[in-house]
Amino acid sequence: MCVGEGILPAGPLSRAVAGTVKFTTTLRPPEKPFLSVSWRFNGVNIISSTSVNITDPGYAGRISLDRATGSLELRNMALEDSGEYTMTITPDGGLPKQGRTNLTVYGGVVKLRGKANESSTNLTCEASGSISSREWIKDGQPLNPSGGVSFSLDNKTASIQPVHISDRGTYQCKVSNPVSTMTATHNLTVIGPYNVLINGPSAAPQGHSITLQCTTDSVPPAHFSWMFNDNETHVNNSLYIIERLGAENTGNYTCTAKNTVTMMESSTVLDLRGKKPKNELIQ
Repeated sequence: MCVGEGILPAGPLSRAVAGTVKFTTTLRPPEKPFLSVSWRFNGVNIISSTSVNITDPGYAGRISLDRATGSLELRNMALEDSGEYTMTITPDGGLPKQGRTNLTVYGGVVKLRGKANESSTNLTCEASGSISSREWIKDGQPLNPSGGVSFSLDNKTASIQPVHISDRGTYQCKVSNPVSTMTATHNLTVIGPYNVLINGPSAAPQGHSITLQCTTDSVPPAHFSWMFNDNETHVNNSLYIIERLGAENTGNYTCTAKNTVTMMESSTVLDLRGKKPKNELIQ
């Protein structure tokens, strides 16, 4: 088997997902047609042509063979089409010749998502396909590590800690490869707290277990604190649980939500009362 030098482009060839590539040979159409032409992808036959063409079912409708020159066109490419392509051609009355080249298919999807807690925010840039570089942008300007902004080693995650009111804005992650550039956007808002509510009964029979839940609209999530009849309770989460309701537990429950970035606070009050047992009501 002779390896034909310069029969195919040296490669690697770079193309985008869903695009078309033509592996063009340097061969001229001979006086007598080639006895056979075959193409293989990563060692697996995709088309063989003698008196008839035999095409692998996975390539039906996606490839076209120029029998005169041995050139092959591949359409509607996917990331999985990246790899080595080998052509073997046998002239009438000559030795077989072989050429090979490589193809890299670029493309994919990019997503930018954010996750916030009371004091920090992480923005994660997720991209599929072959990625050469990631670039971070805020409000149209490059986002660089400084102050509370830092990046992971692979530049996939941007962390902001602590979050300040000035950190709100439009963040973008731009990913690139040799044939395309994709951008994803995330709007970071720093607001609230607004709409503070206490979910729970305003009256319940004594002896029952009661759960009060405080909710609010806040970015980042608010910090909660509770007071009972204007006294500190040292409960600092969204739930206030009364294991057994008694007369000493009835009164005004105040939930205060605080945004540790905006430093805004908002409160609401629930007046919890006890109910008399049913037998007392009948009397």
